[in-house]
Amino acid sequence: MTAPALWRGVVLSGTGGVWRVRAQDGSEHDVTLRGRLKQETRYDKLAVGDDVDIVEDASTGALSITFIHPRRTRLARRAPGGARGERIVVANVDQVIIVFAIAKPEPHVRMIDRFLVIAEGNEIPARLVLNKADLVDDPARIDALAADYERAGYPVHRTSVKQPRGLDDLRAVLINRTTALSGPSGVGKSSLINALYPGLNLRVGEISESVNKGRHTTVGAVLVPLPGGGYVVDTPGLREVGMWGLASTDLDRCFPEFRPVLGECRFQDCRHLSEPGCALRAGVAAGTISSARYESFVKLRGELEEDEKRF
Repeated sequence: MTAPALWRGVVLSGTGGVWRVRAQDGSEHDVTLRGRLKQETRYDKLAVGDDVDIVEDASTGALSITFIHPRRTRLARRAPGGARGERIVVANVDQVIIVFAIAKPEPHVRMIDRFLVIAEGNEIPARLVLNKADLVDDPARIDALAADYERAGYPVHRTSVKQPRGLDDLRAVLINRTTALSGPSGVGKSSLINALYPGLNLRVGEISESVNKGRHTTVGAVLVPLPGGGYVVDTPGLREVGMWGLASTDLDRCFPEFRPVLGECRFQDCRHLSEPGCALRAGVAAGTISSARYESFVKLRGELEEDEKRF
């Protein structure tokens, strides 16, 4: 009797219990979870980005997932319907690239900070892209927005599709990495990816939007292979991922520029809001810590504390 063929692949998308998997040779296949594995692990725990083992039945040719490899990283959100637990949005992401336009629409600093905190809370490196740079005549305006984030240690890419500008540097950081791409609508994500990879004809937002309109068993993320190696996954719902699982007492560590002074406050349990002897607020007063970033921290801490009261 011929032994079943076994190979490894990565999950690109899934709907209704059928998963699209890309094998190491680049071929793509529709597969299902093997019955025993489905009993051991609820199939909605399988996520886009998961590395899996696939077995092919020698007699029927049917393909099924037999093993889910441990995840390096994951982006998760609270389970829908107010239930406890988590729903994995995408697994094994190497980096998060957050795209905002420098104009049309105007960038929202609080939203940028929220996206960065989500990446930090999931321990995934993040980069910021300030797109549509061609709409701003004065480069100093872009530099002023970028300054707080560069000082915090985040790489900031200034890009333009029309000119073009900054595309080579951005393309270089996508090669052979799995990248979660996020940002609000209208910032030019799809145009940016298509400028980086002409011929891909990727409608990033439309792909994920159409998938999200499916049944409740649908996985919302879609992993797209990139020419030359690597994947990009659009995550328009990253805001819905929110800061699930992050304790309000850990929020300060999700601001990299705060970390050098943490532990120097007068009180060990300092909330960095109004307590005397707060090293963080002293840094803001001295100008060594961005007041805008501190204001984002205060707002986000309030949200987390409200969540903790509810859950």
